[in-house]
Amino acid sequence: MKSEFEIAFGEITELRSLPRDVVMEALQNALVSAYRRDVGASAAQAVEVKIDPNTGRARIFVEKEVVEDVLDDHTEVTLEKARYFDPDCNLGDTVMIQLEGTTKKFGRIAAQTAKQVILQKIREAERQSLYDEYIDREGDLITGTVQSVNASMITLSLGRAEAMMPRNQQIPGERYKPHDKVRAYLFEVKNSNRGPQIIVSRSHRNMLRRLLEYEVPEIYNGQVEIKNIAREAGYRSKVAVAALQEGIDPVGACVGMRGIRIQNIVKELHDEKIDVIEWNPNQEQFIAKALSPSRVSGVYLEDDPDAGRTAVVIVPDDQLSLAIGREGQNARLAAKLTGWRIDIKSVTEAVADALNNLDNPALGDLKVQSASMVEDVQRIIEKKNANKTVMPEEYNTLARFADVVERRLLARRDAARQARVAEINAVKATLPQRAFTLPITSLELPDSIIEMLQPLENVGEIMWRFLIDEDRLRYLLKDLPDDSLMRVQAALDKIVIPEDDAVAAPEAETDSVVEAEVIPVDEQVAESEDDVVPSGAFGDEDLPIEAPQPAKPAAAWKEKPAVTYTEDEGDEEDVELADGKPVSKEKSKKKKERLQRRQLIFDEEIGQVIAKRRRKGGRGTDEWDDE
Repeated sequence: MKSEFEIAFGEITELRSLPRDVVMEALQNALVSAYRRDVGASAAQAVEVKIDPNTGRARIFVEKEVVEDVLDDHTEVTLEKARYFDPDCNLGDTVMIQLEGTTKKFGRIAAQTAKQVILQKIREAERQSLYDEYIDREGDLITGTVQSVNASMITLSLGRAEAMMPRNQQIPGERYKPHDKVRAYLFEVKNSNRGPQIIVSRSHRNMLRRLLEYEVPEIYNGQVEIKNIAREAGYRSKVAVAALQEGIDPVGACVGMRGIRIQNIVKELHDEKIDVIEWNPNQEQFIAKALSPSRVSGVYLEDDPDAGRTAVVIVPDDQLSLAIGREGQNARLAAKLTGWRIDIKSVTEAVADALNNLDNPALGDLKVQSASMVEDVQRIIEKKNANKTVMPEEYNTLARFADVVERRLLARRDAARQARVAEINAVKATLPQRAFTLPITSLELPDSIIEMLQPLENVGEIMWRFLIDEDRLRYLLKDLPDDSLMRVQAALDKIVIPEDDAVAAPEAETDSVVEAEVIPVDEQVAESEDDVVPSGAFGDEDLPIEAPQPAKPAAAWKEKPAVTYTEDEGDEEDVELADGKPVSKEKSKKKKERLQRRQLIFDEEIGQVIAKRRRKGGRGTDEWDDE
C-alpha cells in the first residue's frame, strides 16, 4: 500500500506535469530553507537533505566542527559522536552529522518557509516546463479557446497556458466570442518572470503556409515546394508553388479535386481569396502569371543596380483595371511575390508615350526602318481618340509597336549602365563568393526585416550594397525602425562563411593592398630619402627606432575596393584613376601626405632619433606628437 507521501508526491507530478526529480529537488530545498530559518544557521554552513521517495522520510545532514568541548550544538560536535559518521575524523575536522527528529521540531515560521519555498520552486519549474514545451512548437499551428476579448487583444486558453493575439495579428473583419475554437499560428514565445508569454497570429503569411502543408499531402511530403507567399490577411493572397517531382501538377495538387482542398483553407481564413501560381524560373513569365487573373501583352525587365529591379508590364486596355486590382492590391501582391517593382501601363498609353518621344535617339530610326508601322499606329491612335471602333487586329498592331519601342529603350538603358555594372562586379569579386549562395533567411533577423530584404535574394547582394550602395538598403528599410540597418550589419558580422572562401578572402585583400597605389619612380626615391635614416648618420651607436605595428585585419566583406592610381606621362596636370575618372595631381600628393603617418627626427636634447606620429583626431591640423 502506498504511503501518504507517495500519493501526494504523485498527484503533484501529474497535476503540474513535472518530472519527479524536479519535485524532489524542490522538497529538499524547502527543508534546507526551513532548517536554516529555524536555527538561524549561517549560509556558509553546508546543509544537505535526503528524502526516501517511498516513505517520505527526510534526513538532514549538517556540517559541524569536531571539538573536545561543545559550546554551540548547531555548529560543533564531540569526537566520539563524529566518529560514528566518519571513523577517520580527528579534532578540528568538519563532518556531516545527521540530525534526529528535526522536521518534527520545526516551528510555525519554519514550516511556513518550507511551504513557500516548495510553491515557489514548483511554480518556477512549471514555468520553465511550459516554456520548453511551447518554444519547440514555435512556427506551428495550435488550437485554443477564446477566453476574453477586448479592443487591444484576444486571450486564448491553451489548457495549461494562455496565449495572446494582438490586434495587428488578427484577420480584419473577424469577430470572436468567448468559448469559440480558434486555430492560430504560434508566432513567438518569450520567457518572462510571470511565465512564458505566447503570441499567436492569424494574419501572418506562414499561417497560410502551414494550412497548405496540412491540407496538401504533396507539400507535406516534399513533392511540391512553396516558393513564396504574398498575403494581405482577410482580402487576397498569392502563393507560388513548384513541383519537385516529374508528373505532378503543383497548382492542381494545391487546388484539389473540384477545389476541395483550397476551399477548406479559404473557409479557415474568413473567405480570403487565394491565387495559386506555378513558379517559373523565367522571370518574365513568372511576373505575367503573378498578375493573374489579368492577361499580359509584354513584360520588360530592368535590373538597375541603384534603383532596383523594375518590371514594365504592358496589358490590353480592357485588362488595366483588373491587373492593378482594387486599390492596387493585385499589383502590390504580385510585386511582393516576385520581388520586382511592377510598373503597369496599357497598350494605348505605351504607344502614345512612344509617339511623343520619336525624337529620342533610341527611337529616331523607327521613322525610317518602320515607317509604315508608325503611320498605321498614328492612324489607329487618331481613330481611338475620335471614339471610333478599333478592331482587334488594330490592337495587335499597337501591341507589336509597343513591344518594339520598349525593347529599344530597354537596350539603350542597359548599355548606359555597363560602367556601373563593371564597378559593382569589381566589388563583388572582393567578397566571399559563398555569400551569394546563402539565402537572406540565414541571417538572424526578424521576419519584418527579412521580408523587406527579399528583393535582394541573397546575403552577398546585401554585403556589396553596404560598401557602395547603402542608400538602397535604407530605402528598403524606410518603413521599419531606425535601428534596422544596424541590426542587418550586426547579423552580417555574425554569419559564418565556410573556410575555403575565408581563406580566399585574405588573398584578395592582400592583392588589393599591394595594388592600392602606384607611385612614380622619382617620387619613390624622394620619399625613401626622406624616410630612411642612414646608418651612422648621428653616431655609430644603435638607435632605438620603434617598429611600426601591423594593422588589424578587417572583415573580408567590409574591405573597400582598391583604387589603382596611374600617371599619364603626356599630361602633368591630371592623374587618371583606373575607372577613367580624372583626379588632379595636387590631390594625389595630399593623399600621399595623409598616408605618411610616421616621421623620424633627431632630438638634440636627448641625443637620439625619435619617431613621431600624427594625432588620430587631428585631421584638420599638421601637428605631430611624440609617441
